[in-house]
Order: sequence, then C-alpha cells, then structure tokens
Amino acid sequence: MRNCMNKRYTGLSALVGLALLSGCSQVNELLGTEDSIDYKSSASAPRETLSIPPDLTQAASDPRYRAPASGSTTFSEYAQGQTQLAQEQQQAPAATTVLPQRDDIRIMRDGDMRWLVVQRPVESIFPEVGDFWVEQGFTLAINDPNIGVVETDWAENRAKVPEGWLRNMLGRVLDSVFDSGERERFRTRLERMPDGSTEIYISHRQMREQLSKDGSNVMWQMADEDPGLNAVMLARLMVQLGTDQERARAMVEAAENRNTPARAQVQEVSGGDPVLVLSDSFDQAWRRVGLALDQASFAVEDRNRSTGEYYVRYNDTDTGAGDDKPGFFGRLFGGSDPSKEPVYRLVLKSDQGRTTVSVLDPNGQPDQSATARRMLSVLADSLR
Repeated sequence: MRNCMNKRYTGLSALVGLALLSGCSQVNELLGTEDSIDYKSSASAPRETLSIPPDLTQAASDPRYRAPASGSTTFSEYAQGQTQLAQEQQQAPAATTVLPQRDDIRIMRDGDMRWLVVQRPVESIFPEVGDFWVEQGFTLAINDPNIGVVETDWAENRAKVPEGWLRNMLGRVLDSVFDSGERERFRTRLERMPDGSTEIYISHRQMREQLSKDGSNVMWQMADEDPGLNAVMLARLMVQLGTDQERARAMVEAAENRNTPARAQVQEVSGGDPVLVLSDSFDQAWRRVGLALDQASFAVEDRNRSTGEYYVRYNDTDTGAGDDKPGFFGRLFGGSDPSKEPVYRLVLKSDQGRTTVSVLDPNGQPDQSATARRMLSVLADSLR
C-alpha cells in the first residue's frame, strides 16, 4: 500500500514538473482563452452583491411599462397613447450595450521591450489600468497616480496547476493544497508624453520554488522575466482600453515580427568614470532604461524626461557587509523598507545616435564607487 501511494505522489510531482517546464504559451493562445491565465491573489476577492436583473431595472424607465397618470382611462385615450409611443420609438436612436471600439492605441517593440502608445491623457487611462488588474484576479499593492505606477501583489497563475485525478477528486474541497510553485508580481508604469499621449509599460517579477541541493528544503528563487507574458498582458490591456480582441491579437503578432535587438555595455570614459552605453536615440534609451529600472526592482522616486534624469533607490546586496535586512520571505512579501536606501541620480545624455547613462553623486559629479558600477551592470543585464 505504501509503495502504491508513493507511486501516486511521484506521478503528481512529475505533472507539477512538466507544468513548470512548459513556460508561457504563445500570445495568440493566451489572448484567446480565459483558461490559460488565472491569477488568484492571497487576499479574498470581493464578493458580488445581489443586484436586480437588468431587464427589470430597464423596465421602470421604459414608457411601455408606465402606469396611466390617473386611476382610470378610456380605450380611445389608451390607443392614442400607444400611437404616440410608437412615433417616439421610431424617432429615438436605437439603444446599444456594445462598447465603442477605439483605434487610438498602438503597440511598439524594441528588442524584448514592448509598450503601448495611447492617444489619450494619463488622467483618463490610469483608473482603467487599476480596474484591469483587479479584473485579472490581482490585488493592488501600489496604485499611485502621482507617479503613474500600478503594482500588483504577488499572485499565482492557477492555470499552471496540473490537472489530474487527485486534484479533480479533492480540488473543490482542498484546492489550496495544489500549487504551481510560481508567483508573479506585475508593475505598470504610465508616462505622459509631450504631445498629450500616454505610454504604458508592463513588467513583472517571477519567483519559483526549487529544491535545495540535498532535497531537504524548498526555496523561493528569482526566475527570469518572460517577455511573452508581458506581451500577453499588454494585449489584454488593449482590449480593456477599447481595442477589438482580434485587432489586439493582430497588432501583437505584427510587433513580434519587428524584433530589433539593441545592445548595452558598461564602459569607462576619461578619468575612469563608469558609463552605460546604449546604441539608441534619447527617446529609445529613455524608454528602455525606465523599463529596465522596473524589471530590476529599482525604486524610482522621481524622473525628469526634459533633463534625462532618474532619481532611484538601490539596495546594494553585494557590498560584503553583514546583512541586517529582513529575511528572504520578508523581502519577497514586502518586509524591507526601500525608503532607508540612499537616492542615486541617473543621467542620460545622447550624442550622434547613442546614449550614455551615468550615476552622479550628491555633488553632481560622476560616481566611481563600486555600488555605482554594480548599478550600471544590473541595468546592462536587463537591457541586453
């Protein structure tokens, strides 16, 4: 009996392993089905309140269901009223519940970076972005219109939990026992453009459960970001903002064919000052650096596009000093305090088709410290 149970659990573990190795499906598959991505945050979702069926709420305002003004009426008065009602219905425009489709959204791509350009002001879009993530099954950890950032809490894609006879038998009662071994957290950044349009960037962090070398413990470790998952969420956001689903799919697929990888490398200029060199124009570099900061979990305190400056906090974990930070799970689920980290100034400067990124010290001079070099190295890894 014990051997039989061991075989069953081994089979379940194999299914879990296959699910982890499967990765993210193609964009057209994920966009086309609600079963491919199914996030459930740890917080309970708000319960739906009872509501009156739509047909009954509409009846009160429909002239056909209005009671006569007086307690009684003659047949001729009733017939006259019906004739007048028919004339009003012919003149009135036909009601519709179909949401208007919009064609003011474009999806752009540069290497693995994708973003939306929406011909609307930030103020009109920001509330819809928050609603979008809630509808996807997330709770919001950050929802700040002042900095244009919406960040979700950590959540699990329940669609990655493998199906099987054991889950089918117990899943309805003990669904929380089954786990995909992965968690994601998404960050959306909205940026106002000089022409009044809005650029929208989506990035995410992923954690994955892994066994220790001796197999005695399970640890959460950072996993590589999946650009395809960002693309899927951008496509779904396009639909949320009014783009037809088929059009959104076609636009994402077209963007996939415009792969123009760009390179980034850390160099030293005269005097030994470290700089990050990008073979991009200023506009391209500004977008890429901003998204790289999100992906590398820098805390962006402020930014000024006109001067090419980002003000960021960076937790340097490779200084060699003793680590008095909270434990790993504390950092993962929000235990650390980024406000205690120093603020660094990143400056972008463009010349002859390329852009450099420098770290400046509090006096406005190039920072040659080991921390500054590590910051540029982290950005370079995200930008390659």
